[in-house]
Amino acid sequence: MTTLQPQGVLWLVATPIGNLKDFSSRGAAVLSGADLIACEDTRVTAKLLDFLSISKPLVSYREENEKTKSVELVDLIISGQSIALVSDAGYPGISDPGFRLVRECRRKGVDVCPIPGANAAITALAASGLPTHQFIYLGFLPKKSAAAKKVFEQWKEFEGSLILYESKHRIEKTLFCILEVIGRERFVCLSRELTKLHETFHIGTISDVIEKMKMSSSKGEFTLIVAPEGYSL
Repeated sequence: MTTLQPQGVLWLVATPIGNLKDFSSRGAAVLSGADLIACEDTRVTAKLLDFLSISKPLVSYREENEKTKSVELVDLIISGQSIALVSDAGYPGISDPGFRLVRECRRKGVDVCPIPGANAAITALAASGLPTHQFIYLGFLPKKSAAAKKVFEQWKEFEGSLILYESKHRIEKTLFCILEVIGRERFVCLSRELTKLHETFHIGTISDVIEKMKMSSSKGEFTLIVAPEGYSL
C-alpha cells in the first residue's frame, strides 16, 4: 500500500476505539506512507499495523515524555520527515497525548493534517437518545471527590448534554457523585466497550443506571452522557 503525500508534515490519525475494521482506508494509506509513527503504546499500535499489514518504525509518545518528544519530533518534521501521530484508541490529543506536539507544530509553522475517525464521546452521544443539539465535553474528571463535585456544580444547569470519560476503577464513585450533586432523576447514558463484542448501553435515571451497573460487568473504559435537567426518554 503506497500513497503520495507531502514531506515535512504531522498527520493526526484517529484509530479505532475497539473494532479494527473501523479504520479508514485513507488512515491506512497515511500510516503506510509515513516515515515514522509516534504512538501512545507501541504494543497497541503494533497490533493495528499487523492487522493492516504495514511495517513502520515506531516511537513512544506518551504523557510522561510528551514535552521533550514534541520538540524532537517537530525537528524531524522540519528536516523533511512525514510523521503520523496515533493514540491507542480514538483521536490523539483528545484526552490522550498530542496537544503539545500539535502546539509545537503550530508555533514552528509546521503543517498539521487531521485524518478523521472514531471518537468514543461522539459515538456514545449519537447512540444515547439524549439531546445532541449542544453538548460539553468534560474529558476525565479530577481524581479528588471535592474537585469532581465542583465540575458538576459548575455545569449542572447547562442546557445541553455533558460528556465525560471514566475508568472502571472510578465509575461507581462518579455515578454516586452525580447522584449527590445533580439528583437521582437526571437521565444518563452509560456506555462501555463501544464497537466491541460486549458493547453495552445503560440508559435511564442516574438511580436506575446505578442499579443496572450492580448487575453488569465493569470491564473497559466508560463514556457517560448526562442529559440536561427536565429531559426524559
